[in-house]
Amino acid sequence: MLTKADEYPIHQTPEPIAFSGTDRNFYDRYFFNGYAPDGSGFFGLAFGVYPHLDVMDAHFSFIRDGRQHSLHASTELNMERMAMRVGPIAIEVMEPLQQLKVTIDETDGIAGEFLFDGRAFPIAEPRFIHRIGPRAFMDYSRMTQNGDYTGWISLDGAREDMDPGTKGTRDRSWGVRPIGARDQQGMPGHPLPTFFWQWTPLNLEGGSLFFHINADPQGNAWNTRAVWAPDGAAQDELVEGEGTLTCDLHSGSRWPNTAKLALNIPGAPASLTLTSKGRFQMKGLGYTHPVWGHGIYHGGPKIEREEFDLAALDPAQMDNRHVQMICEVDGDAKGLGIFEQLVLGPYAPLGLSDF
Repeated sequence: MLTKADEYPIHQTPEPIAFSGTDRNFYDRYFFNGYAPDGSGFFGLAFGVYPHLDVMDAHFSFIRDGRQHSLHASTELNMERMAMRVGPIAIEVMEPLQQLKVTIDETDGIAGEFLFDGRAFPIAEPRFIHRIGPRAFMDYSRMTQNGDYTGWISLDGAREDMDPGTKGTRDRSWGVRPIGARDQQGMPGHPLPTFFWQWTPLNLEGGSLFFHINADPQGNAWNTRAVWAPDGAAQDELVEGEGTLTCDLHSGSRWPNTAKLALNIPGAPASLTLTSKGRFQMKGLGYTHPVWGHGIYHGGPKIEREEFDLAALDPAQMDNRHVQMICEVDGDAKGLGIFEQLVLGPYAPLGLSDF
């Protein structure tokens, strides 16, 4: 089946673009987050395409007055990779690798529109390959970019324009990761999968700092990178180095509290302190959501509004563990950023010994 994408030089296999290899867990995703200069008004969006499942979904979520409001949408892909719309949520590429527009048509009291404009060329992170025994649990690539936002969000008729200086991060990832219905067959010797992830895209004075780490339960990194992107930097002007992050946790939770980031990157700040100012639950964008998990088929088009009181959530509940903390950044540079963390199972450096 030929689709609009076949007109573009983006083929990944000898087949038409509708067929992306042979792994049923192949996906293609857009992600955005943003926040005002004082750390308020946090919002996020995730938009995923799942070619082998013939499904696409999108999620828009934001915080107002201590409550997180979400709009979830899912529809059939019909093998059209260039659709770029799921129900009321649409993405438009204005300038590849630089500027994108997101529109949320008014649905169940939620609406919005925003334009993202990159501060520098996107960074390419190392290919993420992780196996559980012989099975490829993850195999994907991702690019990440910090930028500026203009736009507005409306909740039940109350429209709020984004403050001047609103910044955030967007990424694009594609490849293989667990999506759709869970595989019921476990792996011998691995009855419960473990996972450790920390990610700190920071908007600082004069540039963007990116650090991430995936590690095993003993703290040994299997994927990590630290990059400094000066404002306006071209692809060959991004500076790579090394980083180490240490943090503590909010009492009784797996949510990060404060963190220290030590960096060895030419031209970048050497030492930063991250102090959390607020919490965003990633289940608002479908991550680990018990109903709106990524790639789940809902029997056809479906849209649902959801909201929850952030202060009332149980931190021990599985779908509440994946968070992005809005952080004030101090030390050798000042700014704002995100500390994302997901820890499943034991992790020795944080003193976590069970599931």
